[in-house]
Amino acid sequence: MQLCDSFDIPILSLIDCPGIMVGPESEKTALVRHASRMFVVGANIETPLMSVVIRKAYGLGAQAMAGGSFNSPLFTVTWPTGEFGGMGLEGAVKLGYRKELEAIKDPKKRVEAYEKMVADSYQRGRAVNMASHFELDDVIDPAETRNWIMGGLKSLPATKQRDGKKRPNIDTW
Repeated sequence: MQLCDSFDIPILSLIDCPGIMVGPESEKTALVRHASRMFVVGANIETPLMSVVIRKAYGLGAQAMAGGSFNSPLFTVTWPTGEFGGMGLEGAVKLGYRKELEAIKDPKKRVEAYEKMVADSYQRGRAVNMASHFELDDVIDPAETRNWIMGGLKSLPATKQRDGKKRPNIDTW
């Protein structure tokens, strides 16, 4: 990101991110500390960023790939296969509904309740549902990805780079 920003090269982020793992094992490798660098860099870049969610977009990992927020990029679109959530959906159900699931004494009914909660989470996290909450610009057919990227690049004005030279418009590339 910093290298692209240094030379005013637009960034295309293809997002398929299961999130940033947390917990004692991940903390031993300082994964969160290293991944947080993407937020700091993403918040300070001046070069355009475009995001395409091709599959999973979970938690802070997906947001880091989008420059810190799905609202930050020039555009954020998703393929219909996009899945969204604060974290992996199975884990989110286990953590978020732990007390409710523990209250169900019958193991078979507990598994049924868990599976229904996971299915509901997947339904809520579908690309079409997320686009209806204004976090995404559109849900697109994968065949339209190139058109979105080219449209984004063509919308960029010719501007002076930090070294005083003009960045060419995409039509001159």
